[in-house]
Amino acid sequence: MTAQLPVAEPADVRRAAGRLIRADSRAFTAVLVLNALAAVAGLVSPWLLGRIIDEVRAGGGVAVVDRLALVILVCALAQLLLARGARYVGHRFGERTLARVREEFVERTLALPASAVERAGTGDLTARGTADVATVGTTLRDAGPELLICSVQCLFILGAVFALDPLLGCCAVLAQAGIWFALRWYLRRARAGYLAEGAATSEVAEILTATASGARTVEAFGLQGRRIAASRDALETSRRTRMYTLYLRTVFFLVVEVSYVLPVAVVLLVGGALHERGAMSLGAVVAAALYLRQLESPLDAILMRVEQLQSSGASFARVEGLGRAPRAVPSGSPAPVDDRIDVTDVRYSYDRGGEVLRGVDLTVRPGERLAVVGPSGAGKTTLSRLLAGIDAPRSGSVTVGRVPIVDLDPEQLRRQVVLVTQEHHVFLGTVRDNLLIAEPSAGDAELWAALAAVGADDWVQELPDGLDTELGSGNRSADGSRAQQLALARVVLADPHTLILDEATALLDPTTARHTERALAAVLEGRTVIAIAHRLHTAHDADRVAVMENGLLTELGTHDSLVAADGAYAALWHSWHGERPGPS
Repeated sequence: MTAQLPVAEPADVRRAAGRLIRADSRAFTAVLVLNALAAVAGLVSPWLLGRIIDEVRAGGGVAVVDRLALVILVCALAQLLLARGARYVGHRFGERTLARVREEFVERTLALPASAVERAGTGDLTARGTADVATVGTTLRDAGPELLICSVQCLFILGAVFALDPLLGCCAVLAQAGIWFALRWYLRRARAGYLAEGAATSEVAEILTATASGARTVEAFGLQGRRIAASRDALETSRRTRMYTLYLRTVFFLVVEVSYVLPVAVVLLVGGALHERGAMSLGAVVAAALYLRQLESPLDAILMRVEQLQSSGASFARVEGLGRAPRAVPSGSPAPVDDRIDVTDVRYSYDRGGEVLRGVDLTVRPGERLAVVGPSGAGKTTLSRLLAGIDAPRSGSVTVGRVPIVDLDPEQLRRQVVLVTQEHHVFLGTVRDNLLIAEPSAGDAELWAALAAVGADDWVQELPDGLDTELGSGNRSADGSRAQQLALARVVLADPHTLILDEATALLDPTTARHTERALAAVLEGRTVIAIAHRLHTAHDADRVAVMENGLLTELGTHDSLVAADGAYAALWHSWHGERPGPS
């Protein structure tokens, strides 16, 4: 199972909710006031109905009854208008608050280090950004306002019963004790249950995403059975978590439904006894019973929303949990004094496995072209990630200009070091949009120059709308080689001091790849270029070559000196050319 992103504690969720309320306090206050007025208007009808009963028993005329009935009608209309106004204001409050939640989620997601996202998996992040945010939005837009309305109504209704007779009020409250115990039982279990359900949903999303994105690999290596088995296991876990939360709801609502009948029955019995002794009028007894019947609807809505709040609370905890994830370094970190990169006794191991780097020492001089070569699994890609500041070493240091690379804020890091791999993404939008990611202020001339630098200007000019041609899903697609060229053009626009190429031209054919690399070399003249290469012509053109073997840097020097030394690099060079090494 992947290491999922953090989940916020209940106290963090409460603080976040308070922060969102304070951000739109006027609308929230208006919702409370309108709800209170609507609740007051709703209290008038049962009381007036009791008055009508007492007037009729006392022999009152039709005119009195008509007058009271007209007041009931006016109050009902006022309650309707106030409730609709409260709901309208509440929905607007909810939509604005949801927009803030989404904006915070996007900001926090973009601030996450790439390593944190990779360890958690995109499925967890996707589930939080879609299902969890949608659940929170529904609560803010619908459940929140309705819960406020119904809570105010319940308080006012119980207050009206106590005003009619304190004894009846006490009986009504005691008769609802079953709801209180059922609610406590439910709340003790619901948060953990819904968090487990959310985690299981994320695991299903992660497995499906990984299977879909790696479909060709799964097919090539015959992994269909394993992926199906993993999907079934994840779905079974998800099913069990959903069945558990369904069990909680079933028990909770059964007790609640039974508890609704008791307060009315108790009030009728006690009120009847009081009326028999002359301590209470029949109209007051009827009004109290009507109030409690009226209480059923808002109370039922509250309990339904409490169940929804447990689900949305768990979702909110997962959304707010991004605030507890490791952050990219904030702005204000010290600036490097120069572009020299120093790797000092670096060791690194992944969470599940042994050491990948075992005491690597390396200095990369400003403006140098360094090629890092070695067999698969030697630690080349891991070293490139540390050089780019994506991961931090377990021990030792990686510095640029005497400043640890992982201490650079995102803007400094983007200007200092850029890592380009063979995995590229074409975003939905135009060619222009895909390029402006690197330099938002770039003009058309700069965009065309960057495309020309990587040999992509020809095919972009052939597009129907040139730079304004839509790319991505449902539009004109960009294949692997074109996606790589767009990524390299973004690098040219970003204009970093140091460029790390980790098989960045692997998807290009050899001729295009060599042309692109030479074009990049011309554009980045005077800048530091570190190439993680499998094509040894890259090493041949480099100023120095570093050879990685089993997590160690075993050789370092120029191409000619290493070939003459007849060591590991010489063996790679002869093997790549199909030559037999000469006698040692």
